[in-house]
Amino acid sequence: MLHSIFTMIVNAVASILAGVLLLRFWMQVVRVRPPQSVGQFVYQLSDWLVLPLRRLMPGGRHDWASLVGAFLIVLLSIIAILGWQTNFDFKLIFLVSLERFFEWICYGFMATLILEAVFSWVNPHAPLAPFVRALNDPLLRPLRRIIPPLGGVDLSPLVLLILLQIAVRVVGALLFGVF
Repeated sequence: MLHSIFTMIVNAVASILAGVLLLRFWMQVVRVRPPQSVGQFVYQLSDWLVLPLRRLMPGGRHDWASLVGAFLIVLLSIIAILGWQTNFDFKLIFLVSLERFFEWICYGFMATLILEAVFSWVNPHAPLAPFVRALNDPLLRPLRRIIPPLGGVDLSPLVLLILLQIAVRVVGALLFGVF
């Protein structure tokens, strides 16, 4: 029972930290400026890791320190959860970390898609709505070229949700099926 509580706490803390680092990376990739409250939250929660990593790997067009930091958080959480159980099989820990990292990336995209859908139904003029729309636009734009709106309803977010779920399953199968 204590192990499950420990696992829950580690997963909660790691998913928040890694999620913030992934959001920081994605905001720079799509070149969207966050609202002040979101920006302060993201930067204050992640600067402790990103700034030292930037000394080791200076960024160019992308904030690689944020992406590497997110992976390090995932890796450390897996080591904390599985490390003492598996006689520290680094290959297994690394594969589980890769899978978890990819899952969290996809789950982050799924969360922003769901947020955008909620904003479009409840309050399309909410202060965060343009920010969330800008985060999703690079992923939805190619699908919107292929899938036209049906009766004024944009089905591309639903298609992207399904594709992201398929990607999570395929990557998991490939990582653990091959190795």
